[in-house]
Amino acid sequence: MMALAYALAYPATKFEPAGLVDLSSKTERERLSSSALKGFFNLVTKWHVRDEDARELLGGISSSAFYEWKKTPNRLLDVDRITRISFLVGIYKALHIIYGDKLADEWVSLPNKNAIFAGRTPLQYMLSGGLIGMQTVRKLLDARRGGR
Repeated sequence: MMALAYALAYPATKFEPAGLVDLSSKTERERLSSSALKGFFNLVTKWHVRDEDARELLGGISSSAFYEWKKTPNRLLDVDRITRISFLVGIYKALHIIYGDKLADEWVSLPNKNAIFAGRTPLQYMLSGGLIGMQTVRKLLDARRGGR
């Protein structure tokens, strides 16, 4: 009965499901880390995020590590940092789908009346909420993007 419910819930497709990336796998993290860091540094530049705040978005790294990572992004990131960057890239993408480029890049720095933010900017919310704050913002934007 469960298989039938599953089959009815998802339409047939000619594409194989991609599956989840196993971030506990060092090989997968090696494959993703450099491009994740490059993407992170590009988006914090577009969002005009201060270096101090960018360091906090990465989980609170030191200034010296931050500038070294910026200079040489070819390194292995841990699961937490790749997950943080993944949420931020998803937020960036969702904003650019929902809004024009100018507003999409300003949105994280604008005070927001949504009850989740309580008048704070989404950036302030993510800085104070850490990984869970980033996940919440991502879910909010994904819901908006999906029309919910």
